[in-house]
Amino acid sequence: MAPSSESTPRSTVVALVGPDSEELLSDLADVPAVQALTLREAEPAAATRAVAAASRPYVVHDADPLEHVGAAWVELYEERATLGTLEIEVETFLRLFEAGEALMPDYYVVVGPETIEGTWRHWWLGALAHRAPSRVLPVEASGAALRARLRALPVSRPWPDPAWLKRVHFDIPDRVGLRDQAGAA
Repeated sequence: MAPSSESTPRSTVVALVGPDSEELLSDLADVPAVQALTLREAEPAAATRAVAAASRPYVVHDADPLEHVGAAWVELYEERATLGTLEIEVETFLRLFEAGEALMPDYYVVVGPETIEGTWRHWWLGALAHRAPSRVLPVEASGAALRARLRALPVSRPWPDPAWLKRVHFDIPDRVGLRDQAGAA
């Protein structure tokens, strides 16, 4: 995020995730209010510093701070990892977050959700979106759709404290969020 100085306006931070995100990120280079950063391979602390140093109103990047947590969650439900693996990834993220070396973006924009294979769709649009539905936004995999989405980001409550991640293993694919809907069994 932006430096903590009271006089420096804070940038709106958007994590662009999903297939084709790299190409769409590069298409934002000519948008004056957007600073597009390729940070996917960066260490969390380096990505956090790059985002904090941004000076434009919108920072769009491809570094998912919850990538390892999401991968462990996906692998748990695909029976390729254990609950312990997920717990380690959650604790690692929470330590980084507390130390200021990882941050949650204001929004996740999920590119081409219809093309996302398997359990990953349930991670981004289920487990993650369940915590802040207006902060996880699907978008068609086109530059025009992405630009339109960025122009119309909804105003909503911020992300809850990331301590919710300690219970993310209870968010079951195909069921997450259903218990809170009227008529759900």
